[in-house]
Amino acid sequence: MVAPAASAEPRLPTMPVGTFDYTVNVNKPDGSAARVFYTTGQAAAVPFVINQPGLDQIGQANIIADKSGKIVYRYTPPRGQSVANFRTQIYQGRKVLTWWQGTGAAGHGAGVDYIADINGHVIKTVTPGDGLHSDVHEFRLTPDGRALITSYVPVKADLTSVGGPRDGVMLDCVAAVVDVATNRVLTHWSALEHIPVAASSSRPNGLGDIVRGSEYDPYHMNSIALGSDGDLLISFRNLNAIYDVDMATGKIRWRLGGKHPDFAMGPGTSMFGQHDAEFADASTVRFFDNNIDVYNQQGESAIKWIRIDPRKHTAILVRAQHHPADIASAAMGNAQALPRGFTAGSWGMAPHISEFSPTGKLVYDATLPVGTYRAYMDTWP
Repeated sequence: MVAPAASAEPRLPTMPVGTFDYTVNVNKPDGSAARVFYTTGQAAAVPFVINQPGLDQIGQANIIADKSGKIVYRYTPPRGQSVANFRTQIYQGRKVLTWWQGTGAAGHGAGVDYIADINGHVIKTVTPGDGLHSDVHEFRLTPDGRALITSYVPVKADLTSVGGPRDGVMLDCVAAVVDVATNRVLTHWSALEHIPVAASSSRPNGLGDIVRGSEYDPYHMNSIALGSDGDLLISFRNLNAIYDVDMATGKIRWRLGGKHPDFAMGPGTSMFGQHDAEFADASTVRFFDNNIDVYNQQGESAIKWIRIDPRKHTAILVRAQHHPADIASAAMGNAQALPRGFTAGSWGMAPHISEFSPTGKLVYDATLPVGTYRAYMDTWP
């Protein structure tokens, strides 16, 4: 199904408050026989939501639920800490549970990434190394035993190109690649070293900062995935763009979206504030398009599949999956490929978790009290 272009008239995002408890709205028998993995409460990714009256009473926890919403596993972190990005992954040939845990500030996090056995017993912790902290946004394991981790680093910078001070402070974003077994850092890729600050859609001390008065966040790296050629596919919310980076040289191979894309962007391929970019296949990028330019909601959100041709420099929309309720998610969200061509994911701040058939039919939908950064479906134990 093909989505319409972004709305010319901005709209308000969907309310970030859902139902009192996990509420199943749709549960068709042809959906996957899987558990639902998510986190309760708001993670460090959107701290301003936590501070709203009443929402701070919703405790942080990793949850596995069956599709009726019954909790079959729960992990509650120590008081004062958050959790996010709870999911199953494969490490050393076996299924494990992974998540980020730490403290949050200004739309990112400082913490540690955890790997646990299928019963929740921690077997490994991982950080980006060299004194950097694991950020809330990404902890992805690769088949060959590496971890892809986001990290945010405050640095002094000349911000006059974006209307800021010459002696300003901003957040550099680092994509770290770590050998999990040895904790050896293989790559640290700095956004500031490769992308001019002027490419950002945000501005210092303005609405581009998730929390007014915090360090300027021109990039807001929110996902890293392994590319089709062993490269890194990196999503930047505040650039409205996805970058493909050569892991060996650090050079940017191409830019999808943003102010200066390397592709002729076909109808419906625009992206704003997107999350969770991955290769669906060697020539197709799948991501969750929040469709919000800084704080300006352009229209409803969608999971998008875009076919790219780096030689012809073309980008074509293959499919865009909207929620039947026309959800517009201001932040967070993800999309996951399931067996049989099904797709699952969360709608981020709009507190829904959904599953769709290959034809776009809604086969599962549940509402949470508040949103979850990402949600996944998988068998367990």
